[in-house]
Amino acid sequence: MADEGLLRQALGRIWAAALGAADAGARVGAHLPPLPKGRLFVCGAGKAAAAMAEAVEAQWAGPLEGLVVTQAGGPAAALTRIRPIAASHPLPGLEAQAAAAETLVRAAMLTADDRMLVLLSGGGSALWPAPRRPLTLEGKRAVTQALLRSGAPIDEINTVRKHLSRIKGGRLAQAAGPCPILALGVSDVPGDDPAVIASGPVTPDPSTRAEAEAILARRKVALTDAVRAVLADPASETPKPGDPCFARVDYRIVLRPADALAAAAEAAQRLGYAPVVLGDALEGEARTVAAAHAALARAAQQAGRRTALISGGELTVTMTGHGTGGPNREYALALALALEGAPGIAALAADSDGLDGSPDAAGAMVLPSTLERGRVKHLDAKRSLDANDSGGYFGALGDAVVTGPTRTNVNDVRVILIDPIE
Repeated sequence: MADEGLLRQALGRIWAAALGAADAGARVGAHLPPLPKGRLFVCGAGKAAAAMAEAVEAQWAGPLEGLVVTQAGGPAAALTRIRPIAASHPLPGLEAQAAAAETLVRAAMLTADDRMLVLLSGGGSALWPAPRRPLTLEGKRAVTQALLRSGAPIDEINTVRKHLSRIKGGRLAQAAGPCPILALGVSDVPGDDPAVIASGPVTPDPSTRAEAEAILARRKVALTDAVRAVLADPASETPKPGDPCFARVDYRIVLRPADALAAAAEAAQRLGYAPVVLGDALEGEARTVAAAHAALARAAQQAGRRTALISGGELTVTMTGHGTGGPNREYALALALALEGAPGIAALAADSDGLDGSPDAAGAMVLPSTLERGRVKHLDAKRSLDANDSGGYFGALGDAVVTGPTRTNVNDVRVILIDPIE
């Protein structure tokens, strides 16, 4: 049975392989459009937007112009022709609002001889806010924050966002008039649905105003008069499949969550573990999924197989406490509690964007000694979980996975390594 030092190394190597496969900039060059007669206007939003824009600048032979919005706090974008804008996430800020408004204005000025290149990735929904009047940015932030705290999955949050926005849900495609559009997407969503990535600014939206209202009611989000007014206005309905504006759109997904998981599986196999990929689109409450995965890990160990259970997707946390941490650390702490220090089982859960609900960590590692080391430090793992303070627990142990912003986002990577009991 591997000692904990070797388990840490193995988990680190698998995580590094997954991140390496999630390099957004490396996927852009093969999809650049031919030179247009007129201008190439580049715009985009998301955690991978700067890396994608850098690849465009490095490989585009002709003139170009534009702007992209990415999350603040990461390394400065090395751009000279495309203007980078750093903005707050997950709650939208004024910088992002100004960038979205400028993008809509400039898109409306493009002609049939021009081409618009749209770079989209996870985080783009918050980084391109364009609230419909009379809703203000502050009002939209309040709705987003309430949905996040309710534990609503990303598809529900984006359904609401689309119907409160002037740019999401296909509205950017409408704004671009006769200009052909090439959109390159880095997926962070289950099923790799372009209508969900960054809330689908250039794709048809199958969701409706009625669905948005039902989500807000189900999640018990209090509605202001401005939100009610927007959702009551028929003009807030998004363009649907078959709308002629989408005939000009060529949408290509260049990077998927499955790519990162495949790289993780290959790395695990090289280390002598039989990889079992549970899927790249897992959803649900983090602690519930963790309990199910702990049972799978115990069963694999009892069967005597040296196994790596690998999964992706985006888990949720229903906030009842006031601690720190995100879905990956909450999953990791719940997994540690369910495993109860089982020897030979270790895990890593981290978000590929490097930000597990907060900028201090991407996720955490779980080792057989996790609970015992916590007790030595007078930490109560169950109490920390109940307080949604997985960040505090793993931070105190030194078991947080810290990368800083990675400039990509293909959702979560979870790996459980299982060694047979000798």
